[in-house]
Amino acid sequence: MTAPFEFLWAIIGVLLTIGGTFLEAFVTDPSWLWQRETVEVHSLGVTYQIGAVLLVGCLGGKNAAAMSQIAYLALGLTVLPVFSEGGGIDYLKEPTFGYLLGFVPGGWICGFLAFKALPKLELLAFSCLCGLLTIHSVGLIYLTLTSLIHGVIAPGILLSEAIEKYSLQPLPGQLAVSCAVTVLSYILRRLMFY
Repeated sequence: MTAPFEFLWAIIGVLLTIGGTFLEAFVTDPSWLWQRETVEVHSLGVTYQIGAVLLVGCLGGKNAAAMSQIAYLALGLTVLPVFSEGGGIDYLKEPTFGYLLGFVPGGWICGFLAFKALPKLELLAFSCLCGLLTIHSVGLIYLTLTSLIHGVIAPGILLSEAIEKYSLQPLPGQLAVSCAVTVLSYILRRLMFY
């Protein structure tokens, strides 16, 4: 992919990540298939933030994904409260900051793998899964280092509780979002590139 397109995808990635931070992910109950009058909506317990990171990797490639997340981190740490709990340099002390750091290598790995061959659902799903696992790995390393340095993650939160809260609980919802990103990116890549 050429540099102007990577830059364009990086800008799109920053905007999608900011928007995805504040947009909760939902699924609908397919009750309309059974002639029921209501459509039930269920929260996945996560936002589309990680979905935005993976989508830019799948559509814009590794460099666009990494650049967009570096810009997102820079904006959040210096200028705008774009993180879920605000922003500023003090956000480095938040237990979730390691996951935000993981967006950079996670997006890069997703984009690297997504462009190894022509777009196939299996390839895109694998790239999203690898990106998601990378994000969680960096987040877990950050939590562990914070725990080793300070003894606790945050006042009253132990390492095991933080792992449960920030990795295990959101993982099923994030996997569902990753599946949606896989299908969406497959369709868009077929329409736009091939």
